[in-house]
Amino acid sequence: MNKPRLRFAPSPSGFLHIGGARTALFCWLLAKRHGGEFILRIEDTNAERSTDDSIQAILDSLRWLGLDWDEGPEVGGPHGPYLQSQRKDIYREHIDRLIASGAVYRCYCTKDELDAKRQAAMAEGRK
Repeated sequence: MNKPRLRFAPSPSGFLHIGGARTALFCWLLAKRHGGEFILRIEDTNAERSTDDSIQAILDSLRWLGLDWDEGPEVGGPHGPYLQSQRKDIYREHIDRLIASGAVYRCYCTKDELDAKRQAAMAEGRK
């Protein structure tokens, strides 16, 4: 049986909150209990909200809780990079493959059109 790989992927838009700490703790405990690995990947793709200070605060908070990660920022690993924003080339390769195979549904809506559709759906009680 393969070792389980449990991932915690916080968004660095502020301090680690209690819900994030709980999720990280459960992932860490399960990984350790079953001889697996605890993976930390930072979901920093929202450039407007993500900050380096928040990334550091999250890392410091996890350390304060005694949670060490087997792969992730500052420790590396075979499946990096561990900042989402640095994985664009990996995703581009997969997107190109999907496009070449004809498996992509293209949407040509503008951001404003998508926002209007989202608002209309919410007004109708849809999510």
